[in-house]
Amino acid sequence: EEIAQLRNILELALEAQSNTTIFVGKGAARLPNTSCFATPGWKGENQVIQMDLAGFAISAGSACSSGKVRASAVLRAMGYDDETAGSAIRVSLGLETTEEDVLRFCEAWCDKERKFRARAA
Repeated sequence: EEIAQLRNILELALEAQSNTTIFVGKGAARLPNTSCFATPGWKGENQVIQMDLAGFAISAGSACSSGKVRASAVLRAMGYDDETAGSAIRVSLGLETTEEDVLRFCEAWCDKERKFRARAA
C-alpha cells in the first residue's frame, strides 16, 4: 500500500506538469511499484538516456520489451499506436524508495521534458 501511494504521488506530480503524458493502466488493478507512462513524440530510449545522466535508472517500453528498441508489442496490443508505444518508459519503486526520491525524479523528468518540448517547438 505504501509503495502504491508513492507510485500515485509520482504520477500525480508528473501529470500536473505534463498534459500530454499518458499513464498506462491508470485506474486499473496493477502492480503497486511500477508506473508505465508515455509522452508521445519523446522516444523512450532518449528518456532512459536523459534520466540515466540525471542519476535515475529506468526502462523503456513494457517489461516484455526490455532491451528492444522497437515499440512494445504489449503496448501495441493494448491499443497504443507506434509513436505512443515507442515513447513509453517504466519507473519501478523499491522498498527503500522515499517520497523525496520520487519528487527528485519528478523534478528531473519534468525538467528534461520541458527541454524536449522547447527543442521540438
